[in-house]
Amino acid sequence: MGTRPVPEVNLFVDGQHQPAMNGGYFDRLDPSNDLVASHVACGRREDAEHMVAVATASFPAWSATQVEERAAILQRAKSLMPKYRDRFADCMLREIGATQEWVDFNIKVAIEAIDAAVDLAVFHQAKKCSAETASVPSQQSAFHQTKDSYIVRKPAGVCLAIAPWNAPIVLGMRAVVFPLAFGNTVILKASELSPGTHVLLAELLHEAGIPEGVIGAMTNASEHSEEVITSLISNPSVRRVNFTGSTRVGRIIAGIAAKHLKRCLLELGGKSPLIVLKDANLALAAKEAAYGAFLNQGQICMATDRIIVEQSIADEFIALVTDIAAQLVAGDPRRKGVKLGPVASPSVASRLSALIDDAVDKGATLLTGASRRGQFIDATLLDHITPMMRIYSEECFGPIAGIYRVDSPEEAITVANNCEYGLAAALFTKDLPFAETLANQLESGICHINGATVKDDPYMPFGGLKSSGYGRFGSDACVDEFTEVRWITVNRQT
Repeated sequence: MGTRPVPEVNLFVDGQHQPAMNGGYFDRLDPSNDLVASHVACGRREDAEHMVAVATASFPAWSATQVEERAAILQRAKSLMPKYRDRFADCMLREIGATQEWVDFNIKVAIEAIDAAVDLAVFHQAKKCSAETASVPSQQSAFHQTKDSYIVRKPAGVCLAIAPWNAPIVLGMRAVVFPLAFGNTVILKASELSPGTHVLLAELLHEAGIPEGVIGAMTNASEHSEEVITSLISNPSVRRVNFTGSTRVGRIIAGIAAKHLKRCLLELGGKSPLIVLKDANLALAAKEAAYGAFLNQGQICMATDRIIVEQSIADEFIALVTDIAAQLVAGDPRRKGVKLGPVASPSVASRLSALIDDAVDKGATLLTGASRRGQFIDATLLDHITPMMRIYSEECFGPIAGIYRVDSPEEAITVANNCEYGLAAALFTKDLPFAETLANQLESGICHINGATVKDDPYMPFGGLKSSGYGRFGSDACVDEFTEVRWITVNRQT
C-alpha cells in the first residue's frame, strides 16, 4: 500500500494557485497522528503587497457589477458546496482533526451564510433614502424644499478577512461572502492551522464565477503572521478588516487598524455561561450543556465554558450531564463512532491540562476526563469551581466545562457577568417571562433561552460585548461593516 502524497497548498492569487515569491514552504501537521497534513506556501510581505495590488485593480469592475449578477455567482458557489464536500472533509480531518459531524455543521451554516449575504445585498442595492424617509424628519432638513436629498451605500473597497482554524469553512465563508456580496474585493488571510481548507474556499468561489483578483487567499507560517498582517492592514488600499480569533490577537489587530484609521469588525474570545434554574427541564439542559461544551472538542468561540446551576437541583442535573460527558472519549476521527477528535496542537493540550490540574489542586472535583493522551483530551467536567482557580476566568477553548453552584437566579446572573468576555449565554427555566428578564441582565451579545450556547443563524447579528469584540456579522447590523454611506443632494432649480 503506497504512501499518500502530501497536498501542496499555495497562495490563491488572480484566479490561480501560486507559490510564494520566496519559494518557501512550511508543514502543517495532522493533530491526530503528527504526520504532515499539508505543505504550505510561506507568504511574506511582498506577497501581501502583490495580493493587495491585484485586489485593488479588480475592485472597480466588481463593485460596478449589478448586485443581481453578484448574487447569481454566489448562489452558484452555494450549489458547488456538495461537490467540494469530500475535499473539505479531507482537509478538515487532516488539518484540525474534525469529525464528520463538525464538517457537516460547517458546510450547512456556510450555505446559510451565502443565502443571508445575498439576501442582504439585494435588499440594500443602490438604496436611496429621500429626505422624507431619512432618519432626520424632512421638515428639519434645510434642503427638503429646494433639493432632493438622499443616502447611497457603496462598496468600501478591498477588505481583509482574517479567519480562524476552528470552524474553517463557516467562519472562512462568513468572513468573505458578506463583503463580496456588497461589491468589495477580498483577501482571505488563511489560518496557519487550516490553510488548505481556506484556500479551497477561494478556489470554490472562483469556480462559481467570482472574477480573477476579486477573491484571494494568503497563507503564511506563524512566525511571519505579524509581518503579513501588518503589511495588509497598513496598505492604504485596504479599507476594511474583519477578524475572528483570540482576544489577545484581536487587540493587536485593533491597534494596527486604529493607527491607520481602518474600521474593523472583531469577533473574539468567549467563556459562555449556561444557567440552569431549579424549575428547568433538567434532561434538556444537560443535553444542551454537553452539546455546547464538547462539540468540536469545545474549540468554538461560543462553547459552554461555565455551567451555572442552582444548588437545590445541582446534584440531579450534574448526574445527567456527567452521564453524557463520560461517553465522549477523544480519538482519531478516522475511527468509526469517534465523536471527539484531538485538540489543535500540543501547546493547546498542555494549556488545557494545566487548567485542569490547577483546578483540581485548588479543590475542584474532576467528574469526567481523567484520561489525557497527548492531543486527545476526553470530555472533562469539573465541579465546585471557585474564583481562586484559573479556569474561573480564563477561556478554555477545549473540551472542558466548569460547574458553578449558586443559591439563586440573582447570584447566577452575578457569576455569569463576572467575566471579561461577553459573547454568548444560555439559560434554562420554564418561566419564560422571567427568562426574558434575566436575559436582558446578561452581559452578552447573544442569549439563548432553553437552548445551547452554540447556535448560528447568519441572518441574525453575531458578535459580542466587552473583551469578546465589537461589530456584527449578519443582519442589517453588518451592512455598515462592508459599505460606505454617502449623502447626495441635487439642486433641480438650475
